[in-house]
Amino acid sequence: MHAALWVSKTGLTAQDKQLTTISNNLANASTVGFKRDRVVFEDLLYQVNRQPGASSSQNTQLPSGLQLGTGVKVVSTQKQHTNGNLQVTDQPLDMAIDGRGFFEILLPNGNVAYTRNGEFHLSADGEVVNGEGLILQPSITVPQNTLRVTIGRDGVATAVVAGDTQPTQIGSITLTDFINPAGLQAIGSNLFLETASSGSPQQGTPGDNGFGGIEQGSVENSNVNIVEELVNMITTQRTYEMNSKVIQTADQMLQFVSQNI
Repeated sequence: MHAALWVSKTGLTAQDKQLTTISNNLANASTVGFKRDRVVFEDLLYQVNRQPGASSSQNTQLPSGLQLGTGVKVVSTQKQHTNGNLQVTDQPLDMAIDGRGFFEILLPNGNVAYTRNGEFHLSADGEVVNGEGLILQPSITVPQNTLRVTIGRDGVATAVVAGDTQPTQIGSITLTDFINPAGLQAIGSNLFLETASSGSPQQGTPGDNGFGGIEQGSVENSNVNIVEELVNMITTQRTYEMNSKVIQTADQMLQFVSQNI
């Protein structure tokens, strides 16, 4: 069997995964706090027929040798944690992180997840929760009859309750960062989990020690660049077509051999 058939087959498989990643990026172009994925390719092992540097005579060496590649594979997909554009919503519980850091979210099983999605709401008990009803950590409870909630860039939350003239502090938001955010495990719902590759979570005050500040009344848009994704999609399509053409050409060569020999 012609080796080019199998090499091009790996190319088709890799480009199919690339297109899946691009389609997921485009599908989440309007998802608050979404971070785009980048596909990382890696060439497969080589069949070394002549070793580079081997002796071609007593006094000479091969300058390059003969090495035949066996294709390509997708070795990983990498989240790119660049900041998205901030969009003003004027909703008091909407918060955007202007810089590094993640919000902490308490999962039903007691574990902690991390997110850049700052679209928060109030539960029936007055707790600040995300769109899935999961509680923001550290928890903040807004009193009844609250007229106005203010969240500073340092994460301090205050509320003005009906009948009071002075705001009352109701909690303080902390942020969490990782030495390698790309190592976090995405679990959907705009949430990430800590892994061995991400490093240990480091908590801090917004605006201090490299952490981003909190922007109340704003959200962070997806960092997907639609034009870039469309260009990548065209490139992927053309690469897929070229690999298909190689399979067609190898098939024609095999057909010629089988019919004429």
